[in-house]
Amino acid sequence: MAKIAVISDIHGNLTALEAVKKDIRKRRITRIISLGDIIGRGPQPAECVDLIREICEVSLLGNWEHKINLPADNEAVRWQQERLGAERLQYLEELPFSFDLQMSGKWLRFLHASPQSVYHRVNRSASKKEKRQMFEHTEKTWLSLKPYADKNIDAVGYGDIHVPYVQMLKNKDKQGLLLFNTGSVGAPYDGIAQASYVILEGKPDSSLPSAFSVAMVRVPYDVEKLIQIAEQMNLPNLERFCLEMRSGLEQ
Repeated sequence: MAKIAVISDIHGNLTALEAVKKDIRKRRITRIISLGDIIGRGPQPAECVDLIREICEVSLLGNWEHKINLPADNEAVRWQQERLGAERLQYLEELPFSFDLQMSGKWLRFLHASPQSVYHRVNRSASKKEKRQMFEHTEKTWLSLKPYADKNIDAVGYGDIHVPYVQMLKNKDKQGLLLFNTGSVGAPYDGIAQASYVILEGKPDSSLPSAFSVAMVRVPYDVEKLIQIAEQMNLPNLERFCLEMRSGLEQ
């Protein structure tokens, strides 16, 4: 048995990311997958990109990574671009859309928002029909499977909505599908002002069915330290940022 940590939506919150890294290391987990939105909102986007590159075996494209290389349409985007610099911007532009692996006889897919787009939001309250579409192959995802393109996806992990949950669904053949959201490391929106991530446990790279689990983890961190950093750096939209960080709710 082995464990994989799945993180998402750091949003420039290095304080939270370092707390999550410490928690992962305490659990002696060495494999980490990031599902996108490393940057945006928070005061330390460059530092978060550098740390993700250091600790993650896979890092995926989020909506912020996609739009950060587009012409800046507001002060907040320009502020992030200036701090990232050309080399990091290029790295973010080249991130893959999705990633698939086999674990305990299941095919798992990881992506930021949905198989359609990094901007297509699937909320926790979405219909079962919309959630089942998360398991479909699209032009953006099929290449990640290559010779296994005819295989069904058994479990999907995603980020984007900043609200962690786990749900079992059924496909047309009444077989179980596992859908889970990691929540957000850097900007939780479920009313708990703590970093959120997921631990998967199972037999890696195995086609044989065996024990498999998904665990939701919450990690407290120094929110006031983060806010002090944001104030020192004159972060755009500071008042809203502080409200969200302290409340754990979208403003």
